[in-house]
Amino acid sequence: MSEPRPSRLPFHYAWIIVAAGTLVILACLGIGRFALGMLLPSMASSLKLSYAQIGFISTGNFIGYLLAVLLCAPLARKIGSRRLIIMALAVIALSMALISRAQTFGAVMAFYFVTGMGSGAANVPMMGLITAWFDRAIRGRAAGFVVIGSGFAIILSGKLIPYVNALQGAEGWRTNWLILAGIVAVIASLAFVILRNHPEDKGLLPLGTDETTFVPRHHASAAPKENIYKNRTLYLLGAIYFLFGYTYVIYATFIVTTLVKERGFSEAVAGNFWSWVGFLSLFSGPVFGTLSDRLGRKAGLMIVFSLQMLAYLLVAANLPPLFLYLSIGFYGMVAWSIPSIMVAAVSEYVGIDKALAAFGFITFIFGLGQITGPSVAGMLAERTGSFSSSFFMAAAFAGTAIVLTGFLKKPR
Repeated sequence: MSEPRPSRLPFHYAWIIVAAGTLVILACLGIGRFALGMLLPSMASSLKLSYAQIGFISTGNFIGYLLAVLLCAPLARKIGSRRLIIMALAVIALSMALISRAQTFGAVMAFYFVTGMGSGAANVPMMGLITAWFDRAIRGRAAGFVVIGSGFAIILSGKLIPYVNALQGAEGWRTNWLILAGIVAVIASLAFVILRNHPEDKGLLPLGTDETTFVPRHHASAAPKENIYKNRTLYLLGAIYFLFGYTYVIYATFIVTTLVKERGFSEAVAGNFWSWVGFLSLFSGPVFGTLSDRLGRKAGLMIVFSLQMLAYLLVAANLPPLFLYLSIGFYGMVAWSIPSIMVAAVSEYVGIDKALAAFGFITFIFGLGQITGPSVAGMLAERTGSFSSSFFMAAAFAGTAIVLTGFLKKPR
């Protein structure tokens, strides 16, 4: 086996991996999850869904996501991250096509549960590839560019879904699911062509690596292995990631429904709001990922959670429309920052060779937050008749995350 070499191209193939990763995240999270917020109002009307049922559909998706996360690390070791990502995207496309034909709450929940499994099985190994292709000094920035795929999907869904609904009427949401499934299928094909598991597969070094100190993968594997589950910092990162999962998904799932059902906005206007979240979020990963490369993961996380807490408070307080714009702005600015920071953080605390397993572990804990958040928020809104109490709860949990982040120590 020949030793890896620096890239001879004008740019490193790692950036092609980032571009493909952006599309993968667009498909598995952006379309597989965040398009739901735009589809819910018309779906709820067509299928006569209650607030609680809306919350349970989202929760079912996250249970599927959680189960997939548990299996990601062993599956990726067995069949490779690239193959796992492609298979997962195919599952997402098929399940979304089946949702378009669903006639009951139970059918939607079952198929969207499968979509969640595909999302988890694609997201975790895709983020894990970044640790293999980039040196730690630029890993936060690279992960930041990957996670903005969700932002592109939000822009797409905010414009496409109201347009199709206006053309198709009450059942337009079915056509939307089919269109989105087709987009995911195309991205799966592109991933098949572009993705590679390691820089060495292309005869390259990871981007940013010093050629004189680089240890090839087959040499590094002989190093003594540390049990990541004895690392206390990993559990603290997991708790912080849980609070992010619990809070951000309440906003993502219910903000459009709140604007339409409680604030009197049309679906098209609410879609414009949601598209602005998507546009602003395009800057969130690169900006705050790079910021965390420079200031440290602890400072980056505290800044992001502070802005998220403001976003939740501004929508919860039922203030004039100007404050809704501010809420959308704060939420969009930092929307995908925390996953990009977490990818970089776990590799620093446990090492590159354990990064995929560690990120899978904290993503499992994060998934518990995603499961709990929508169902609790939906039941709370059902009881109070408004989502304001749910957004106040999200703000309190974001504040708790700021406190916990203060306990993070500098990695060795």
